[in-house]
Amino acid sequence: MQNSSFGTYFLLSAYGNIINSNYLYFSIVLILYLLVITLNLIFISVVYLERTLHKPMYIFMCNLSANELYGSTALYPFLLNNLLSDSHDISRISCLIQVFLIHLYGSLEFTILTVMSYDRYVSICYPLQYPVIMSPFKIGLLIVLIWVFNIFKVSITLVLTAGLPLCGNIIEKVYCDNFSVVKLACNDITSLNIYLLTNIATTVCIQCFLIIWSYVRILQVCLKFGKESQAKAVATCTPQLIIIINYGIACSFETIQSRFNMKHIPIVVRIILSVYFLVLPPLLNPVIYGVKNQQIKMTVKKIFLTKIKGNQIYG
Repeated sequence: MQNSSFGTYFLLSAYGNIINSNYLYFSIVLILYLLVITLNLIFISVVYLERTLHKPMYIFMCNLSANELYGSTALYPFLLNNLLSDSHDISRISCLIQVFLIHLYGSLEFTILTVMSYDRYVSICYPLQYPVIMSPFKIGLLIVLIWVFNIFKVSITLVLTAGLPLCGNIIEKVYCDNFSVVKLACNDITSLNIYLLTNIATTVCIQCFLIIWSYVRILQVCLKFGKESQAKAVATCTPQLIIIINYGIACSFETIQSRFNMKHIPIVVRIILSVYFLVLPPLLNPVIYGVKNQQIKMTVKKIFLTKIKGNQIYG
């Protein structure tokens, strides 16, 4: 480490620009966090309680909700604490832990969405072989591979970042992310940047290709059938397409905001853009699936009506 005063802690300078409204932001963040927890737990509970929903698509949806609960918990409590704190320092080890947690959430989210696209492709293009292709064993194996692959990938990135000597300690955000730490390095980071960009190209681009390919094949198959089959396929795929597009836009905001000079944009706008991928997808995804999916809506109504009848009987 080039200077002992750098690298032992980081200052999250973005908080200094919102300190006058910290109680307002605290209230908003708390409400959002409670909504995220409530909506995702309801979704997971509904799938768990209703045996007819024990299908591959809903199992992957539950993994998506579990990841969103995990990702939100990596951010929201930290935000809430800092909004009411006079000090906005974070130790290097705590910062690196947060980098790992948040980047793992982002990586898992995209991989799960990719697997869900493949699931829709098999379901619509090969309906007769679907139970064999997406057997319980293969679903379990896919879920294990999703988590192991992403933990391994993010761990390598973290190890490379953790070994960097730092010549600065100011992060212009409300949380720690990998590129903000890398930018503070004293030595040349060209090779590390090449690795990070290669990592993005070989994972994100491949997954984007698989998602696009899956939906192109679905579209080709749907065009061969009647309007009823087309409508059913559209109803099945629309929620996931909305979620994929929303997450893609959110990640684009974060990437642009991190890697390019955005000083001309108000700090509050930059903060919103940086947390968008951690705030909106976990909040909207269970709502989108709940509104667009008839089975989910019917199950929620059935559970709700059963609860009301039970209360009336014992009331």
